[in-house]
Amino acid sequence: MLNAVFMGTPEFAAQSLKLVIGSHNVQCVYTQPDRPAGRGRKITASAVKQLAQASGIKVHQPVNLKNEATTLQSLNPDIIVVVAYGLLLPQEILNIPRFGCINVHGSLLPRWRGAAPIQRAIEAGDEKSGVCIMQMEVGLDTGPVFANHTVSLGQSITAGELHDELASVGAKALIEVLDNIERGQANAEPQSETGVTYATKLARSEARIDWRTNAVDIGRKIRAFNPWPICSTSYRGKDLRILRSNINKLDHSAQPGEVIHVSSEGITVACGGDAVSLTDLQKPGGKILTAKEFLNGHDVTVGDIFS
Repeated sequence: MLNAVFMGTPEFAAQSLKLVIGSHNVQCVYTQPDRPAGRGRKITASAVKQLAQASGIKVHQPVNLKNEATTLQSLNPDIIVVVAYGLLLPQEILNIPRFGCINVHGSLLPRWRGAAPIQRAIEAGDEKSGVCIMQMEVGLDTGPVFANHTVSLGQSITAGELHDELASVGAKALIEVLDNIERGQANAEPQSETGVTYATKLARSEARIDWRTNAVDIGRKIRAFNPWPICSTSYRGKDLRILRSNINKLDHSAQPGEVIHVSSEGITVACGGDAVSLTDLQKPGGKILTAKEFLNGHDVTVGDIFS
């Protein structure tokens, strides 16, 4: 059984922590400070903190790691496990554990190093994604890889759905690697120097739909930005969020953003190329509605404009 320090913050990390608690000795947990969340912006503990406290594990929540080396050295951990923590680890901390620090990363490295690998893979139209268990270095997701597990991406998967799948796959892969490290049977392979891409952090400003773009790219973005920041458009002067859509390969002479067909199955909107049918919509502060439900309260007609 390894003595481990766990560093992580969101639900993605909590799934890994749950399995580590069940198979190794978690000495303490590091997570981000409590922050406002939800509609009421109530100060809320991270998913990792909630799980650690429920399991009787000590929690540290520093704003940064500048003064944490002494504390970590006193624990003398065998390994530090990092999963979506939100802070970069300096070299002095990477050097502390006997087996170093390992990370669960939601992509097939070296593709999509960085902050938003799940969303960027969907947005780019990748046919596959996955999880890597990586030995950490000072560089951004550059370390050698112990294990990788591939997941096929369908044409309808959202970032939220892929997140949940990779969280489960990654947690199981992490335990396999930890067990192999304990047995002295782990081997990390250097990453390829070709195929490197970077997954930049998502920004709210990216979520505005540009109907001049082709339908395929718009559809990918809608899926990639669900559940955050969620794509949006304007309809009759008011914001409207779009959570799901279907691609319609069809020729049209309509202007981008113009409604060209309306049915209970979807509101079809012209794009720079082809069209998208909006199937799940939401007014700010309202509940998510199917196209049929939305049309029951809104008289959308052919020729209307989304902007």
